[in-house]
Amino acid sequence: MLPRFEYGQTVRVTRNVRNDGTFPGKEVGDFLIRRGSMGIVRDVGSYLQDQLIYSVYFLQEDMIVGCREEELLGEDEHWVDSKFEVREKVRCAITLAVGGEIRAEPGTKGEILRVLRDLPGGVQYHLHVPGWVLQVPESALETLPLEEQGSEIDAEESKEDVS
Repeated sequence: MLPRFEYGQTVRVTRNVRNDGTFPGKEVGDFLIRRGSMGIVRDVGSYLQDQLIYSVYFLQEDMIVGCREEELLGEDEHWVDSKFEVREKVRCAITLAVGGEIRAEPGTKGEILRVLRDLPGGVQYHLHVPGWVLQVPESALETLPLEEQGSEIDAEESKEDVS
């Protein structure tokens, strides 16, 4: 088990990092580092003798956080940023339709289920709106104001996955 990254190497974290209970002074589940942030490898260790864990110093956040190797990319590796994250609440900026049948009107609240970064037309999302899961481009969505972030999306079983 040889480490892919070395001490002093700049890396990018590919997932949002939340406290798994090992970060002191924060509650389990608290947000620590945003996906896409750059940091510097400070140390390499192992967990349960089968996972490499890197201590990464994130300068902007002034934090050292443990990251698994599969959560990191080298600073020169391909990376596509996105406006929204998985589980983020958003609203539709336009009418969404499938085969001419309207699935969501502008202003409909939804939740991001998956981020698709490497598609030819740019970033797209699997979006859960009441009763449906739709695949939509980033331009079809807008940020939900903070005061509306707590509202729940209809939990009805999703009926269709559209590309």
